[in-house]
Amino acid sequence: MTTTTPPRVPAGAPGTTAPAPANPRARRAARRRRLTACGVLMTPFFALLVTVFLIPVGTAVRLSFYSDDQPGLGFGPERTVFVGLRSYAAVLTDPTFLGGLGTVALYCLVYIPLLVLGALALALLLDSGAVRLRAFAQLGLFLPHAVPGIIAALIWLYLYTPGISPVIELFAKADLTIDFLGIHTVIPSIVNIALWSNLGYNTVVFYAALQAVPREVIEASVVDGAGPVRTALQVKTPLVRASIVMVAIFTLIWALQLFTEPMLLSQSSPMISSRFSPSMYIYDAAFTRNNYSLAAAASVVLLVCTIALSYRVTRFTSRAGNAEEAR
Repeated sequence: MTTTTPPRVPAGAPGTTAPAPANPRARRAARRRRLTACGVLMTPFFALLVTVFLIPVGTAVRLSFYSDDQPGLGFGPERTVFVGLRSYAAVLTDPTFLGGLGTVALYCLVYIPLLVLGALALALLLDSGAVRLRAFAQLGLFLPHAVPGIIAALIWLYLYTPGISPVIELFAKADLTIDFLGIHTVIPSIVNIALWSNLGYNTVVFYAALQAVPREVIEASVVDGAGPVRTALQVKTPLVRASIVMVAIFTLIWALQLFTEPMLLSQSSPMISSRFSPSMYIYDAAFTRNNYSLAAAASVVLLVCTIALSYRVTRFTSRAGNAEEAR
């Protein structure tokens, strides 16, 4: 009987795994090198996190517990005193702030579904090949996002203002009178501005995610007899769930900070007060009433609401995804 010796595979050949260092000291050195590399790569992120988030948040929390007081019927020297939760109580019992939260909640209920579903529908159309000249279509959709928010609001303010708007003039020729900044139309008008600015950008995000969907999966669904609509809704859409959740969370965060559009439109509409949204309330408290403690407390409340809602959206989508996978 003869025995054969298996060929020796070089240590660096493909498909082989390098053996772990047998020496504990070498293992510790390798681990230190990995940790050092991770630390170097994460340093810019943590530096930005501390600079642009943690320090401002800490400053706002500190300011919310203090207030400027002038003893002696207002004739004494101004001093900073600790007031505890007084500013938070003032914010949470202020009907204008609570009304601003309700306004933003209504805005989110209208804006976020329209943006997410509209951007996803446009991305599915682009990916299906139903739109010719897709590169030019993407550019046309993305261009409004390149316009600064203030400029976009000014453009739409011109189109919403009676007497100078060509749109209102066209409606008047058809015996239609529309007040785009009336009590029942001001929220849809603001939603329209936000959609015009952000719909194309999120369409591009969804379209990029759809390009990563394996083509063989789509071809298999077509072979199984699925039509274009069924393929889009039951094959492509579940595969880009992560992008949908990301867009929904980012859109929610930006929607809760509604400021630019109503601030500019308030110049032409009495329906938009100086405390129309929580962000406008904070601006009014800080720079009109010079009450920085109240503004800081409102900022912290808005931050807590944003974090809580973002967490709820993430949890809800995670549970929905797990339930679908369990079927």
